[in-house]
Amino acid sequence: MKVFTTPTCPFCVMAKEWLRLRGVEYEEKNAADDMDARREMIEASGQMGVPVIIVDDEVVVGFNQTLLEALLTKT
Repeated sequence: MKVFTTPTCPFCVMAKEWLRLRGVEYEEKNAADDMDARREMIEASGQMGVPVIIVDDEVVVGFNQTLLEALLTKT
């Protein structure tokens, strides 16, 4: 699982905390500072907004708890 974030995004902080509380491991990529991460995020999502969370091949734009829960239950 990858989580694309920026340091100033409050929804990124909430998403990471939500994942942490559920014991979900993820790779965080800073889309603000890392041009390659930003490019990867845009290619995957077609979006510039964060967070972008990739679970297997599914892309979640924003902090959508319901969708994340469904994707995590599926894996």
